[in-house]
Amino acid sequence: MRECLVEESDGPVCRLTINRPERRNALSMDLLSRLEAAIARLREDATIRVVVIAGAGPVFSAGHDLAEMAGLSETELRGLFELCTRVMLGLRRMPQPVIARVHGLATAAGCQLAAACDLVVAAESASFATPGVKIGLFCTTPMIPLVRSIPAKAAMEMLMTASPISARRAFELGLANRVVADAELDAAVHSLCETMLALSPKVLAVGKRAFYELEGLDELTAYRKAVGVMVENASCEDARRGISAFLRKQPPRWCHQDNADPQ
Repeated sequence: MRECLVEESDGPVCRLTINRPERRNALSMDLLSRLEAAIARLREDATIRVVVIAGAGPVFSAGHDLAEMAGLSETELRGLFELCTRVMLGLRRMPQPVIARVHGLATAAGCQLAAACDLVVAAESASFATPGVKIGLFCTTPMIPLVRSIPAKAAMEMLMTASPISARRAFELGLANRVVADAELDAAVHSLCETMLALSPKVLAVGKRAFYELEGLDELTAYRKAVGVMVENASCEDARRGISAFLRKQPPRWCHQDNADPQ
């Protein structure tokens, strides 16, 4: 039986591929449970420094599995949406940067999954939509990361009209970081991974945590909390090494590189 979630590691980069192409990579409860478990395991794995979320087949993900949802009780539906929420929050809470590799359609909870990732690289042919209103199910949970990624009016139009947006429009609004030709998608993801692999994983983790913790706070509260983060960051060994290397006009050597050296 084919695995619905394929995990592949290439050195410090782990790729999680949603592998239900016959169901347009719909997010079933089984798939979400496997994704939750993978996230929990990878966040504790210091050898993995970047995570990529991808979809097999012609689309990234069409969202929740409606055929599965149709037979669920109210209690089971609550369990499904709570599970999905844990997955989305889990991506935000991973110390590693998480990149969504988006091609084809990313709709409803599939759009939510892309928006919940730290960075999005999209193929020219990709499109994003929250079309639940067309079937009588407003995309309320997908809305959460969406409105934290794009302006309110643009998000409201997507939610209230079910109209998809192109990859280029997603880039203009801030939902996608890069848009490339379909044939160049993997190369663009690889390039982004390589850029972050050259940096301190400790510092990236501190910065990512602070980004989401400070998001939405009023300015004064955010500054007060940011001071503590800056002190924590400036006091760590990698910051000392980075500043020293900068002053000596040399490339920095991060702590994890010491551990990676052969004995």
